[in-house]
Amino acid sequence: MDSSGNKVFSDTAPPPGTPEKSILRTPGAVRQTGPAIPAPTGTDPAAAGQPAAQSAEVPKVTGRDEQLEAKKKQAEKQAQEAAQAKKKAEDDRIAAARAGNCERAKRAKATLDSGVRIATTNAKGEREIMDDKARAAELQRIDGVIRSDCGPASASAQNVN
Repeated sequence: MDSSGNKVFSDTAPPPGTPEKSILRTPGAVRQTGPAIPAPTGTDPAAAGQPAAQSAEVPKVTGRDEQLEAKKKQAEKQAQEAAQAKKKAEDDRIAAARAGNCERAKRAKATLDSGVRIATTNAKGEREIMDDKARAAELQRIDGVIRSDCGPASASAQNVN
C-alpha cells in the first residue's frame, strides 16, 4: 500500500522506507493468507509443537521445474541422436547399394570388352546373340552406371532426403 492507503501492484521493489506490514506480497514469495507465523527458535521440532515433516526447509518457488527441463533436454538429445543414427544408416545403405552397382557394372564392362559372344533373352524367351550395335548400346549404358556409382557421391544424390 502506498502512503495514502491505496493498493499498488508493481513488478518493482517498493521504495525504501516502506514498512514491512504494508507489503502484501513480494515477487517469488509464497503467498500467505494470514499473519506471518515466526519460525520456532528451538532445534527440536517436536518440542516446538510442529511435526518433523513440516520442520524441513520450504523449497524456493522459481516458476520453473528444473527436473522437467532436464528431462526435456534429455528427450531432445535422444531424438536428435536417433535422427542422426537413422540418417547414418540410410547413408550406409545407399553407399552399399552404390558399391554393389559399381562392382556389377565393372564386371559387365569387362565381359563386354573381352569380345566374347554374349547371348540375351528377348521378350518371347528366345536366345539372341548380341550384335555390335546392341553391344555398343550396352557399353554406353554401363559407362553411365560406372560414372554415377563408382565415383564420389554427388551433392544431389546425397541431399535426396
